[in-house]
Order: sequence, then C-alpha cells, then structure tokens
Amino acid sequence: MDALAGAGTYPFAIAALILVGLVAVELVAMLVGMSVSAFVDHGLSGHAIDGHAEHGPLGAWMSWLNAGGVPLLVLIMIWLACFAIAGFAIQGIAQAVFAMLPTLVASLGALVLATPATRTLSRWTARIIPREETSVVSQAEFIGLTGTVVLGPLDQGMPGRVRVRDAHGNVHLLRTKAAGSHIIALGAVVLIVDGTGGLFEAIPAPMELGADNSLKPGATQS
Repeated sequence: MDALAGAGTYPFAIAALILVGLVAVELVAMLVGMSVSAFVDHGLSGHAIDGHAEHGPLGAWMSWLNAGGVPLLVLIMIWLACFAIAGFAIQGIAQAVFAMLPTLVASLGALVLATPATRTLSRWTARIIPREETSVVSQAEFIGLTGTVVLGPLDQGMPGRVRVRDAHGNVHLLRTKAAGSHIIALGAVVLIVDGTGGLFEAIPAPMELGADNSLKPGATQS
C-alpha cells in the first residue's frame, strides 16, 4: 500500500485505478446488452482517432499507435496498463538501486516505455479480441452471415451479442435483437437478416447453414 500511495508512484496508481474502473464499467454494460467501447467508437466515428485514422498529425500518430486497429476504449486500457506497469517498475528498480526518482522523471520514463508497448500489445490484442461492429457503412456486409449468440438470449428487448466471422476471417461481435417474435437462446446459431444504425436483427439459422457459413447479401434462401 505504501508503494501505491507514495508520492513518486501516485500517477501510476491513478492510471491503474482508472483501468480497473473502465473494465468494471464495460463488464456491467455487457451484462445489460450494451458496450461502452462500441459507444465511444460510434460517437467518435467522424473523427480520425482510431486505427483507421486518415488525416492530420494526430490521426497519423493514433494510426501508428493503434497498429492492431482495436476499439478506442481497448487502446486506452492497454495504454493505462502499460503506463502503470512501467511506472511501478521504474520506481521499484530505482528504489532498489539508490532512491525513488522524482515523479515527473518517472512519469516521462513510463510514457516512453508505454508508447511502443501499447503499439505492440494492440497488434496482439487485435488477434484475440473481436471488434465491436458499429459502422453503418460496412453494416450491409454482415447481412446474410450466420453466427453464434454469445450474449443472450435474443428477444425484442435489450440487444445481445452475436459472434460472426466475415469473408476475410475476421471475428466481430454484433449488437443484435431477434427479428419478429423470435426468442433465441444463448449458444444458438442465427442468421443476420437486417441491420440499421449499428443494431442487427437475426432469426434462427436454417438447418442447412452452419456457424461458419453465410448467405451472401442479396442471395435468396430456399
């Protein structure tokens, strides 16, 4: 506790506490069928701040930092973790050798270490964490895909989550409700049939379709 409350480590303790808070909020949001990371990405989709940034020096820097193209909130969590770990490590080593460094010096050192570490971890994280798809532009690409209900059941109330794999093999989590009067159980295979504003509708998948198969947009069902 002394290390966490010490004057030389308080920026890193604050970063760690913010990280814990963000994780807790995201977990609670998921339990009620929402996603803070999706809300952040959707609300800032008009600005060049995520892994697909295109314009300006800030956009270019964020594009470099977010090499894995993970959601913005996930990137912030990664950076907070890297900053906190680097800061505690720097002060721990400094104290073992001679004495703790001034807070500003340790913070600058942690920033230098956290930046490349965040870039590397965003690449690794992108391979294991599916993106939350909220883009209206790409929404049509998901119509006709089959997937598995991973947060449900799906009904006409709060949206759940359906895990789908696109034509390029990338995994996405789609905010989804059941179409019509269907009630679809957790773990069921569903067919995405419609979507607007980042929210999709699904029906139970026909028997001839599996979780890894899809019906191309515009194709007809038998």
